[in-house]
Amino acid sequence: MTAARMTPGRWVIWVLLIAGGLVMIFPVYWMFATAFAPKGALLDGSLRLWPPRLTLDNLRQAWESQPVGRWVANSVLTTVAGVVLTVLVSLLAGYAFAKYRFRGHNVLFLAILLTIMVPIQVIMVPEFLVVAKLNLVGTLWAVILPRAAEGIAVFIARQFMLGIPDELLEAARLDGAGELTVFRKVVLPLCGPLVGVLVILAFVWRWNDLIWPLVALKPDTNYTLPLGLQSMHGTFNSPIEAIMAVSVLAMVPVLVVFVVFQRRFVQGITSTGLR
Repeated sequence: MTAARMTPGRWVIWVLLIAGGLVMIFPVYWMFATAFAPKGALLDGSLRLWPPRLTLDNLRQAWESQPVGRWVANSVLTTVAGVVLTVLVSLLAGYAFAKYRFRGHNVLFLAILLTIMVPIQVIMVPEFLVVAKLNLVGTLWAVILPRAAEGIAVFIARQFMLGIPDELLEAARLDGAGELTVFRKVVLPLCGPLVGVLVILAFVWRWNDLIWPLVALKPDTNYTLPLGLQSMHGTFNSPIEAIMAVSVLAMVPVLVVFVVFQRRFVQGITSTGLR
């Protein structure tokens, strides 16, 4: 778009978009600046927006005073295991709903869709009772297993797999392939974009989960990173710089996963939306 075609209305739109982008990015910038600034350098009441020097002292202080390493390990374990389970269950369930017709097919799928609209606070008590009956309360499995199936993930998988031609599946079956072989050899190779979408969504859900781990896990050593961050806020004192440093540490894995799967994420969302 050349400058000659930029009407005053378009200039106003661009200015508003840029201003909105700066407003949205400023909290993230402030978090990074505070995390790597000397203690009190940006929180002394001045209008300074950039620290006089960068330091890792805040992260070092948090690491030495809190079991941050244990929190990170717990988050990595629950997130990786949870993502694997969620992606696997979603792919299998989406394939079944997209390519098979069985009694109660529509009713069951409608019930799964209804779970998307139910907040976790509504099912937290019965979910806790089930986990307690299985003697999993206080263990990381109490966080990993209950959310192995996500309604929105199953819905996305089904919508994507509706676009896979049935002729491919029938051709494989005529060649003597079993159902698992058809799924593994024919369906999965076509689901790269879908897997990218599911990995990013499941990773963000698991990594940032706070409410359910707060109920299911025991304090301190079994905490995940979001719970650890919450516990750093004291009643009368909160080490803001240390909290910001751990927040940056918590943000990095999400950014890395999104960058790695970004291309497939966009392809998957676009393909799913066209079904």
